[in-house]
Amino acid sequence: MYPFVRMAKELVKYRKAPPLGLNESHVSHHVCWPWDLDLWRELNNGRTLTLYDLGRIPLARRVGLIAALRRHRWGLAVAGVSVRYRKRVRAFERVEMRSRAIGWDARFLYVEQSLWNRRGECAGHALYRMAVTGRTGMVPSAEVARALGMEARGPDLPAWVRAWIAAEDRRPWPPEM
Repeated sequence: MYPFVRMAKELVKYRKAPPLGLNESHVSHHVCWPWDLDLWRELNNGRTLTLYDLGRIPLARRVGLIAALRRHRWGLAVAGVSVRYRKRVRAFERVEMRSRAIGWDARFLYVEQSLWNRRGECAGHALYRMAVTGRTGMVPSAEVARALGMEARGPDLPAWVRAWIAAEDRRPWPPEM
């Protein structure tokens, strides 16, 4: 089940947090509850993606994206994600989540998120490709940027992000089975 109560808590907790600029991180803290676990008693990989929402949505609010979405009656969709899992997160373990917008290309916004344990080790890292949608389909990123009061052309994306985009562009769709 989606963590609606946890999301509400995060939105209330950060409702008066100062706005963030592009490339600034939204930092939040979370607990791995027993219902977040898999059969091996560690944070479930699918649940990890859901928990990343708890950082990404407040980040979107703090950079002004939620207000722009409402103003223009746009939606927001995850169009792709690449995740690395490196350290186990166990029941009742506290983690720090760092979420930041990296930039955009002509079609997509890119968001980076990571989970850090109390030992300062990165437990997981995700790169999200987000699409803003309108009544006629995807909204060009330049239009979204202007709605946020930013330059239409985004900052240069890091080389590793550009490499991921290139790999995704070569991936067949629909999949060849």
